Amino acid sequence: MNDSVLEVKNLVTTFKSADGPLPAVRGASFSVKKGETLCIVGESGCGKSITALSIMRLLPSNGGITEGSISFHNKDLASLSPKEMQKLRGNDISMIFQEPMTALNPVFTIGFQICEPLMIHQKLSKKQAHLRGIELLKMVGIPSPADRMNQYPHELSGGMRQRVMIAIALSCNPALLIADEPTTALDVTIQAQIIDLLNDLKEQLDMSMVMITHDMGVVAEIADRVIVMYAGEVIEEGRVEEIFENPQHPYTKGLLSSVPNVDDPDFELKPIAGSMPMLNEQISGCRFHPRCPHAFDKCFSESPKTFSVTDKQSVRCWLQEEVGQNGGRRASSL
Repeated sequence: MNDSVLEVKNLVTTFKSADGPLPAVRGASFSVKKGETLCIVGESGCGKSITALSIMRLLPSNGGITEGSISFHNKDLASLSPKEMQKLRGNDISMIFQEPMTALNPVFTIGFQICEPLMIHQKLSKKQAHLRGIELLKMVGIPSPADRMNQYPHELSGGMRQRVMIAIALSCNPALLIADEPTTALDVTIQAQIIDLLNDLKEQLDMSMVMITHDMGVVAEIADRVIVMYAGEVIEEGRVEEIFENPQHPYTKGLLSSVPNVDDPDFELKPIAGSMPMLNEQISGCRFHPRCPHAFDKCFSESPKTFSVTDKQSVRCWLQEEVGQNGGRRASSL
């Protein structure tokens, strides 16, 4: 029985430009099970947020899904009409955006912005929506929730605004929550509070979650499974324990080596050389090879296959083929 809430298969998202089509997501495939938290990690520009916006069908006017499917409860989101998608968005699937000050409308009160989806999707009366809004603000830990309903976004701190965004996203009890870098603009103490809040609410509401982040510390706190993206491609996938304890792709190892380890006095930060390629940059073979310290001839000419490391972990790297051939951990091409 397939218990996946979301299944993305061979997703290709392309942007139109004066120089021709620019692929931002290149054949991404992954799934999210009921009650599971999947973290999508990678540097800025790797395609994480575009993948989320593709799922939500909120791409800019010059962007579009050109290949693949996005199945949510057996509905292909990529083929739904705008009106059909609007019924799902904010109701069955919700999203927390990266910067709450720009995501919240500055000219409407907090109460109006919480009540609106409740009246549209849940068909609540204005009074019912107002009472439910107070409950939601209380649920996400905002003090004096009744008073906050009458305030505007600029009257709240960054942490409070992010809690309001979470309350709005959860107002209709979605089956899937997408959180795009929800802690980036917050200080470390507030970050920890937001992560704990999301973990608690996920368990309480039994929902699935896709967390987009570049912070491996956040991944360790919240993820069940992890996919690593680079230049629009999924290059490694596995359970969070496997990714941290036995990373296979050089890029994944580089991400982990770039995170300070205060428990190890001998730990040395090792930043990844170079930078993420531009969308219009033509790279033959593996797209990571210009930055990879282990690249060999095949990496320059052939795009890697996806190899199975364990039944739950896979990696897109020719080094895995070498490991299998030399009698190390067995690798099989998927």
